[in-house]
Amino acid sequence: MLMPKQKKVLIVGSGGREHALGWKLGKSGRLYFAPGNAGTAEIGENIPIPAEDIAGLSELADKLRLDLTVVGPEAPLAMGIVDEFQARGLPIFGPTAAAAKLESSKAWAAGFMARHGIAHPRSWVFLDEQEAIRFVRRFPWGKMVVKADGLAAGKGVILPDGLEEAEAAVREMLSGRSFGGAGRTIVIQERLTGPELSVLAFCDGKSAVPLLPARDYKRIGDGDRGPNTGGMGAYAPVADIDIREIHRTILQPTVEGMRKEGYPYKGVLYAGLMLTAQGPKVLEYNARFGDPETQPLMLLLKSDLAPILLACMNGTLEPEMVRFRPGASVCVVLACAGYPGPCAKGVLIEGLDTVRDPNIRMFHAGTLLNDRGVVTSAGRVLGVTAYGETIEAAIRRAYGVIGSGGVRFEGMQYRRDIGGQAYGT
Repeated sequence: MLMPKQKKVLIVGSGGREHALGWKLGKSGRLYFAPGNAGTAEIGENIPIPAEDIAGLSELADKLRLDLTVVGPEAPLAMGIVDEFQARGLPIFGPTAAAAKLESSKAWAAGFMARHGIAHPRSWVFLDEQEAIRFVRRFPWGKMVVKADGLAAGKGVILPDGLEEAEAAVREMLSGRSFGGAGRTIVIQERLTGPELSVLAFCDGKSAVPLLPARDYKRIGDGDRGPNTGGMGAYAPVADIDIREIHRTILQPTVEGMRKEGYPYKGVLYAGLMLTAQGPKVLEYNARFGDPETQPLMLLLKSDLAPILLACMNGTLEPEMVRFRPGASVCVVLACAGYPGPCAKGVLIEGLDTVRDPNIRMFHAGTLLNDRGVVTSAGRVLGVTAYGETIEAAIRRAYGVIGSGGVRFEGMQYRRDIGGQAYGT
């Protein structure tokens, strides 16, 4: 599969991840985003088709004769967008719905890892509330995690602080009150200890080529306090990581296991790991680019992205295709007041025109453009992403353009410890 020099690329989604992918892919082609945001409108054309409208997106790809479609969010992958595009002969990057079960069903993923000897927490699956409650009452509550089986926008994980909270999490999930159908099956796992790590890898159905190790910050508050979110920031690379061992024991066995089970994995595989005293273990898989890990990783990726994606689709991926520049990158997420709960929309964002440093990229997520300017439209609003020769330099750059005299909006909240050290405290 060859791609014309001036390629036409559709990026499905509307977040900071999609803006970052477009920034990396758009250097030699024409970009379309569905539905996109205020930032993607500056580098391509936004088309108001929701990411879950698979029929509408496939018709668009056919009409525009697109050279490539790249899927950002998990929902359309689980719904079978890749299967539909492939059936229509439309080029698309991402795993099939069957392969995406690594993310769309935590219960299935736990069984898969058990079958293939991939290190992960001990796991128990429940569909019945009373059975789960009896189990919780016997299990040391301080050592458990309660997870919704299906997709829950990165928020379907509860680390209970007491037996009462553990029981409440079980009841809320299995009743459907918390996460709808995503929680009708739950997975209870032992709670592991150790630093977390995000390792993404390009996969072509046969092999996995890892990107730089990254670390994201799920909790809303500094010091990992407060509820889980979709991600409040990330940085890369993480020092002193044996990526070759992770590739040997986790990434490559995952790709080989999927091929053996009849679900060749082509796309980006995201392994969310915990570095335990017994070695790295998989907390969860994602079947797509992470958000916000993608933002700093795209700033560090030296190689052109499009040839890598095509090699994954063609089954011709080679390690030397994936090269990075030295240095580090940090992404600080600016979120609206109330996030991860309900947020006010339409709040004016100020100071975007003050960011002129070429080492800083302002990747939009929950933004819209109206007659007042760029305004907020969702919980995670912007990802201030900076490159530096060192992690300290990247941190200074990112935080230096946030707040008074820089980018700001009413009710803005953000963590001040992205990158592993507090800034401005």
